[in-house]
Amino acid sequence: MRNRGDVLELAILGRLADGPLHGYELRKRLGVVLGAFRTLSFGSLYPRLRALEEKGWIRPVDTAALPHALAGRRSRVVYELTADGKERLAGALSRAEPASWDDETFDVRFSMFGETDPETRLRILEGRRTRVLERREAYRSAGTRGRERRDTYTLELQRHGLELLDREVSWLEDLIAKERSGTTDHPASDTPQTPDGRPAGREPEKENP
Repeated sequence: MRNRGDVLELAILGRLADGPLHGYELRKRLGVVLGAFRTLSFGSLYPRLRALEEKGWIRPVDTAALPHALAGRRSRVVYELTADGKERLAGALSRAEPASWDDETFDVRFSMFGETDPETRLRILEGRRTRVLERREAYRSAGTRGRERRDTYTLELQRHGLELLDREVSWLEDLIAKERSGTTDHPASDTPQTPDGRPAGREPEKENP
């Protein structure tokens, strides 16, 4: 997975692995799982669905269900995985590569840990921990340079950022310890979150000045 489209592709396959869904419901579920895609539009979703259909990984199934508000008078089209789509998803979930612990991709992979083998889960968690530790060190180094020129609010924002990184490191280390001991309890929710309630792998969004 090298770009945002690949991440969305994996997320769609993962949601459809739970069972057939129509586009409206699929968009809702993607919004729960994907922090980066919370504002995912139908204009972005449906072209990706068509692309997956062309690849033979999903197929539409017409239903007699009543039309929903966003579909006008058209009947809902339910999408489901094909055998090739299931094979594609299984292959993707068996890999632990650097992109797996990037900010955008990690949330998606974590949301499907229940269908991922223990060794791959552990490699992804360890990769993510290394990535966050590197970020924390860089954040600390940057914070010490020119500290005397920063105002109180900027310093407070930096302190808050470091606290979030510290919490994520602790959260990851706890998960890694459980994976190694074989005592992991999979979360009931499919929304990956850090201890402070934000999506895993992402710092709080900052407003533009």
